[in-house]
Amino acid sequence: MMQITDLKKEEQIFPLFRLGFRPFFLFGSIFSFIALFLWLFILKGTLAYMPFGGGYWWHIHEMIYGFGGAIIAGFLLTAVQNWTGVRGAQGTTLMVLFALWLAGRVLLLFPDILGNLATTIVDLSFLPAVAYVLGKPIIAIKQYRNLFFVPLLALFTIANLEMHLAVYSPNNFNLIFSGYAGVLLVTFLMSVMAGRVVPMFTANGTQTTKVLPLPWLEKTTNGALAIAMFSLLFHPLVGFNATFFGVILIIAGVSQAMRWFRLKPWITLGVPLLWSLHGALKFIWFGLILLGVSYLIAEIPSNHIWHLLTVGGMGGLILAMISRVSLGHTGRVLTPPKSMSIAYVAILLAALVRAFGPWGFPQATSIFYDVSAFLWFIAFAIFAFHYGPMLFKARVDGRPG
Repeated sequence: MMQITDLKKEEQIFPLFRLGFRPFFLFGSIFSFIALFLWLFILKGTLAYMPFGGGYWWHIHEMIYGFGGAIIAGFLLTAVQNWTGVRGAQGTTLMVLFALWLAGRVLLLFPDILGNLATTIVDLSFLPAVAYVLGKPIIAIKQYRNLFFVPLLALFTIANLEMHLAVYSPNNFNLIFSGYAGVLLVTFLMSVMAGRVVPMFTANGTQTTKVLPLPWLEKTTNGALAIAMFSLLFHPLVGFNATFFGVILIIAGVSQAMRWFRLKPWITLGVPLLWSLHGALKFIWFGLILLGVSYLIAEIPSNHIWHLLTVGGMGGLILAMISRVSLGHTGRVLTPPKSMSIAYVAILLAALVRAFGPWGFPQATSIFYDVSAFLWFIAFAIFAFHYGPMLFKARVDGRPG
């Protein structure tokens, strides 16, 4: 159990910087819908200014490493104190990490401030900095099981580096493969964390017996995702085989589906914090299967299907998790504001509109982009509206954090 001996020192820290989830969940969410609308303006030609790498590169990168990177950092920097009993990053350390993340967002949008090389260095430095802060307490108490997340952040950095190299050397590094490697890394992390916490959350929230994991199924589920991710990450060395990639994705999706059905997700329909989690997990397994099929059947547009993972899976699971974690770590009862149910539905609808609209009605593609982005905005704006005041204030139970 954590021993906090200097509560007065804790109270001298502005509440927003008392634990990692506070700044990163809030500003990561706000940044996500700002970045989406900027991308739409660039896509339509309304905004002529080009960010680092061009509009398409910037859109892919910032939704993975700007938005996704912030949420991952906030989650890990908060979870580490539960794992170790050692106080998580706070105060000056947390402010420096947040400033580094924010600097990356500003410089990628306005690369002329420091120039391309310095912009790349700043952006690439964020996740290693998070890994260093995360790893120190884990190593100090020799809790090596959770050290797993440090090399995972290193892999994120490598994928990020490949995205940057695709700008400098497009003949040797493929933007699409590098970007999708980042998406699968996020999906892999979500899969690992879901396997750890969702069975417990489901059992506690429905007052049912916890479903114990099947080791072979966990290994197959996460192993297939890892293989698919590495096939993209190593594409400059080994090339890319669409058939192999598609088959591996289908295996990963079927395994995810088996794990999902074992949890009996239908029993969670009366609990928003649970059905939102299971809804997002469905988009992961369904998205992986259909995406795998799209690499085997050319008529299925892979570029649109990827959004089942990025919008429904990644966006949906992030929204469900940050709304839960923020309640628990601000000392509140695990009952979200009623309008969060609208947010949970909106993000899943955004995925369906974005993935299937342009596929079924290509002549109206621009409209589907707008509708999907607006639904994403509704989802994360509701979160920011309700949770922003919570994250700017001290815990309601008087405890540190």
